[in-house]
Amino acid sequence: MNSKQLKLKILIVVAILLSGISLLMLSCNGGSGSNSTKSGSNTSASSNNDDNTLLGAGSTFVYPLFSKLFYVYNQQAGIKINYQSIGSGGGILQLKNKTVDFGDSDAPLTDEQTKSMGADVLHIPMCSGAVVISYNIPGVTDTLKLTPDVIAGIYLGQITKWNDPKITSINPGVQLRAMLIAVAHRSDGSGTTNIFTDYLSKISSEWQSKVGKGTAVNWPVGLGGKGNEGVSGLIKQTPGGIGYIELAYAIQNKMLFAKIENKSGNYITPSIASTSAAGNVQLPADSKVSLTNTDAANGYPISGFTWALIYKEQDYNNRSEKRAENLLNLLWWNIHQGQQYCPGLYYAPLSPEATTVAENILRSATYNGRPILPGNNK
Repeated sequence: MNSKQLKLKILIVVAILLSGISLLMLSCNGGSGSNSTKSGSNTSASSNNDDNTLLGAGSTFVYPLFSKLFYVYNQQAGIKINYQSIGSGGGILQLKNKTVDFGDSDAPLTDEQTKSMGADVLHIPMCSGAVVISYNIPGVTDTLKLTPDVIAGIYLGQITKWNDPKITSINPGVQLRAMLIAVAHRSDGSGTTNIFTDYLSKISSEWQSKVGKGTAVNWPVGLGGKGNEGVSGLIKQTPGGIGYIELAYAIQNKMLFAKIENKSGNYITPSIASTSAAGNVQLPADSKVSLTNTDAANGYPISGFTWALIYKEQDYNNRSEKRAENLLNLLWWNIHQGQQYCPGLYYAPLSPEATTVAENILRSATYNGRPILPGNNK
């Protein structure tokens, strides 16, 4: 082992330790001024007698937006929302265990997950967002360009240095040294991972055959961080680091992120506009759709929806009808009045067509077989 490799290994170990400290601080501090929390509560939804306090868990991808929405809604409606930002996989599990009123996932339930839930689960789109490729290369402040082949090559462990010709050829004028690439990925069940691996599976047949897509996969290379926060920490603290995170986390942490070549051959900067372009698709009635590798010429190719997940029949585990109404009213507010807060936090609001689909899904929710929402709740 030469001195450069030894130094890199030491830096990676330090990054992991610092990342753990950062996660601990984040979990203690939570969202500023928000009634949502990362640590959550041990009280289950069914045993929580306060119907004016709702419990949710899941996606870290959407946490910056949910923090804002739930704070504003509490001020307006007097309903508190305790949201645990633990990853989409954790949110699905807690909904299955009926310890929360709603989960949130950046990946729709698989057929296997759907069967395991024991009852029909509704997917209500909340917004769409971009998964960006962020990097930390000492001395480099340029916005890199990355192609699908380069991204797949890095995550397959085939491109290992920043001065690889496949990278330098598409970034003329950028001084890239022979620095080892330190790959970061999610260690937890993650909808952000689902979006990213869904993209990789579409643009690389080798990735599709060797790794595939999902909320958790067997990564060929790299170190894992918990949540978007953990991966952000690894990238920031590791010279030569690269990883995939939600756009809001990159901007809030002042991290560099790449322009990605899309299917049309255009290098696209992740933004509200390019995410909206990717999300301008016709949604099926159940809203389950993939936005990655978009056909839109100006669309960002690593985009995806995030969905709130609830049981279609809300009369379970001694839940009150009032609690069910509070939950449905919150989600209705999210897809209407709440959409105004999306752009300021770098999420793309729902299109009018997507909002209509979300409305129809919410109207299908029942309590003891009766619709919870009236025909028009605007």
